[in-house]
Amino acid sequence: MLNPGTIFMALKATIYKAQIQLSDIDHHVYCDHSVTLARHPSETDERLLVRLLAFTLNAPPGQDEPPLEFAKDMWEPDEPSLWQKDATGRILHWIEVGQPDEKRLLRTSARVDRITAYSFTSSTGIWWKGLETRLTRLRNLTIWQIPADQSQALSALAQRAMQLQVTVQDAAIWVGDGTRSVEVSPKRLWGTQESGA
Repeated sequence: MLNPGTIFMALKATIYKAQIQLSDIDHHVYCDHSVTLARHPSETDERLLVRLLAFTLNAPPGQDEPPLEFAKDMWEPDEPSLWQKDATGRILHWIEVGQPDEKRLLRTSARVDRITAYSFTSSTGIWWKGLETRLTRLRNLTIWQIPADQSQALSALAQRAMQLQVTVQDAAIWVGDGTRSVEVSPKRLWGTQESGA
């Protein structure tokens, strides 16, 4: 029997496909990804592209590790934007796109190996300042800020079928589609994990 959430997603979602060529010079990772994303009716181009960027920056480069998968956060409140699970179903990496609240971060941190959040709106500084002192004990948490003007520029690359080149060098990221290129410079607000940008 199908989960009602699956039926809703199938009826209401818009499907996007992306071919991504990643050249991460900083971490010596060079690989290609072919992904399919289900876009919720209320999701913007900006959020969709930030979600795709989060996937690209965190997906394992080979078959030796469990895959990073798009979850159903906008349909299922108990799921993140992306997650990586081992063969037993244990969550290795939980990735949020947006500004999760304190309770969600604390609850999730206690049951996953790593948790990463990518915030991309102009209110990121205010959001993080309100949470920072209460989350400093979370050693498996990393928070990234993508400047709002850069995430908005990324939205211009959104198409139902995308072919993107992503280059990471000197902590800067260039995302291009062959005709346009956007530079993204994520700022780490919290955490010490190397992956993610």
